[in-house]
Amino acid sequence: MAAAGCFTSYDIRGRVGPDLDAALCDRIGRAFVRVMRPGRVVVGHDIRASSPALQAALTDGLRGAGADVIDIGLCGTEEVYFATDRYRAGGGLMVTASHNPIDYNGIKLVGPGCRPLCPDTEFAALRDLVTGPGPVVPAVPAARPGAVRRADPRAEYAARVLSFIDPEALRPLKIVVNAGHGTAGPAFDAIAAALAARGAPLSFVRIHHAPDSRFPQGIPNPLLPENRPVTARAVRDHGADFGVAWDGDFDRCFLFDETGAFIDGEYIVGLLAAACLARAPGARIVHDPRVIWSTRDMVARAGGQTVVSRTGHVPIKAAMRAADAVYGGEMSAHHYFRDFMYCDSGMIPWLVLAAHLSGERGPLSALVARMRAEFPSSGEINFRVGDPAAVLARAEARYADRAPQVDRLDGLSLSFDRWRFNMRRSNTEPLLRLNVETRGDPALLAAKLAELRRLIEEDPNPPDA
Repeated sequence: MAAAGCFTSYDIRGRVGPDLDAALCDRIGRAFVRVMRPGRVVVGHDIRASSPALQAALTDGLRGAGADVIDIGLCGTEEVYFATDRYRAGGGLMVTASHNPIDYNGIKLVGPGCRPLCPDTEFAALRDLVTGPGPVVPAVPAARPGAVRRADPRAEYAARVLSFIDPEALRPLKIVVNAGHGTAGPAFDAIAAALAARGAPLSFVRIHHAPDSRFPQGIPNPLLPENRPVTARAVRDHGADFGVAWDGDFDRCFLFDETGAFIDGEYIVGLLAAACLARAPGARIVHDPRVIWSTRDMVARAGGQTVVSRTGHVPIKAAMRAADAVYGGEMSAHHYFRDFMYCDSGMIPWLVLAAHLSGERGPLSALVARMRAEFPSSGEINFRVGDPAAVLARAEARYADRAPQVDRLDGLSLSFDRWRFNMRRSNTEPLLRLNVETRGDPALLAAKLAELRRLIEEDPNPPDA
């Protein structure tokens, strides 16, 4: 069995073989049943070569502990979320490594109602069972192995996605879609077919569309600048109104305007918030604390209310449920919707944006240009430092006394009259992350970014080379 070094704060990911193997997946399935007592569980997998075998082992563990399994096969993470809700299952498990290197894999887990497992109780108990000595024995021994059946809820999933817009109100738009040879292609095709059946005047240019476990164009991760030019060129070459690219399991959605320019995630949050508020006036919007001024401005203009949450899908979803928020967004391209079980989706955002653009006179670039001009932002910059806590303490000591607003909800956020920064440790990687924003002042942005970079690089305990 692998070394079980694959447990993060709230999901499972690691290298296949050393960190994650079939024996460990069997054990994870058994532990999931013991902790969650789900009755029946939905399982699915992404296109990676290792995923079918790992899912088979996971299924064996679930069944061996007495749970019935609904296998939806090759899919995206949000399709597991949808099926968990559709079939009223007690849990859902998706075998995926998303945007991680090709030798990685992992498991994303939800409980009943598509709620994330509580990191401090349910997920911790599962981890301790899996990594502990001896077999994972069910709390109540199963009288028989669980049953397994195949299901295909994709048509119903596509209908749920379409429920976020009025297809008849769309205007003609040409859209480039880049699945990156991940699992987005088949799900997108189902949505496109449903749109065509409703007479929606959208046309699509598909690139890198077929799922391919070899990832011939590289691992699909449009957050990396080097992965963006192919989508940008296709938008320009085809005269498209905008472009869409997804990561491997398409729970993140990245967007390009009609010039091929990549749109930073914080501005997408503001656009989607405004679009959702048009359908739900006065509703609440949840956002993360990294870059906030543009989002808050857009929400205020649209008559909504903002709620800030710690970064990450577990706290964002909890905050949305607590506030009954119609939408939640992270600048990392995770977008959450109340009417999609408060879960993140990579398919709903581009469709909502298409509907929003159908009611606008100008192009997408004009909408984004206004936000960028009024609230320029650095984007997220990552630093490898030896002692992140010491760097955060040094930043607080240097700036906090002069800051009218100090917020420690997620790392350190300091707000001044004309500029603001958030500095935080990553939840999933050994990195310190920095975001800086200003009120309409690119020169101030550059100056403060350089100032903070110098402070961070003063680290007296740099990481090992």
